[in-house]
Amino acid sequence: MAKTIFITGASRGFGKLWAEAFLKRGDNVIATARDTNTLNQLKATYGNQLLPLQLDVNKRADVFAAIEKASQQFGQIDVLINNAGYGLFGAIEETTEAEARAQIETNVFGLLWVTQAVLPVMRKQGHGHIVQVSSVLGVATLPTLGIYNASKFAVEGLSETLAT
Repeated sequence: MAKTIFITGASRGFGKLWAEAFLKRGDNVIATARDTNTLNQLKATYGNQLLPLQLDVNKRADVFAAIEKASQQFGQIDVLINNAGYGLFGAIEETTEAEARAQIETNVFGLLWVTQAVLPVMRKQGHGHIVQVSSVLGVATLPTLGIYNASKFAVEGLSETLAT
């Protein structure tokens, strides 16, 4: 039976690979990206099976609107893959306030906004799975990735809380 999968950060990398794999399997996919032009080939191949949505996970109201649109289009969201994020390289003392805030905003708050938006949908339908894409750097650290490490430690804590 086909599932409906909501994937953030689907413009490239793992997000795009997962989107294509689920589409090939016959699932419905809501693929979000800041630039949906990166999803044109998938849309041409899979048609209405794919709902590409422009989304910046840092914009909370837009996140809730995207989840609502996806839920209305397909009737449910079976799986959320919270994949949007990026890595910030640099020594902690050299990281600017703007860089540090942007890293935490995207990797932590962006993930939180999508999680908050999808949970009521999943509770109402009585099922659903949330996959939070983290990193080994959420449990161990590497030099020159301090702020990224901190963001992934936060994702691990949030995810463990949801799992209990």
